[in-house]
Amino acid sequence: MLALMEALAAIKAFVNQGGEVLILIAILTFVMWTLIFERIWYFRGPLHRDVQAALDTWEARPERKSWNAHQIREALISRVSEKVNNNLDLIATMVSLAPLFGLLGTVWGMIEVFNILAVTGGGDAKSMASGVSKATIPTMAGMVAALSGVFGNTLVTRVAERENQLLADHLTMDH
Repeated sequence: MLALMEALAAIKAFVNQGGEVLILIAILTFVMWTLIFERIWYFRGPLHRDVQAALDTWEARPERKSWNAHQIREALISRVSEKVNNNLDLIATMVSLAPLFGLLGTVWGMIEVFNILAVTGGGDAKSMASGVSKATIPTMAGMVAALSGVFGNTLVTRVAERENQLLADHLTMDH
């Protein structure tokens, strides 16, 4: 319990140093990684049922060479692909937003520095250092969030592309 309290105190001190924008970056990162883990969970479980259902539907067809069969095959691939690609665009958007939130924190911190300069005439270095801290920490946090998201997004996008291609390869029209 003591370790948890110390961790929370350290997080609170970090947010105080970097400003309120860090909370937005943390929320964005949490939601982004929740969606990434949801995709990984889907690829390891429910995807196999969806693919098997499409394969069973396709294999139950008596003929697979006509124009109608081709359209049914495309519809089966499309339905599964829609499920496979679910939330991938949202994840990519969140990866792109993370550095922008960091930039917002930078601007916010610099406004604080300029405000201190205007009020004190530039004589209070300690207050200016606080503003500079609020300008640089969110930038770092946004970049870290974006970099971690790039790795997660790349992973789930590659798996999605592979699974879409495998399904298309398994739904053969030759028999």
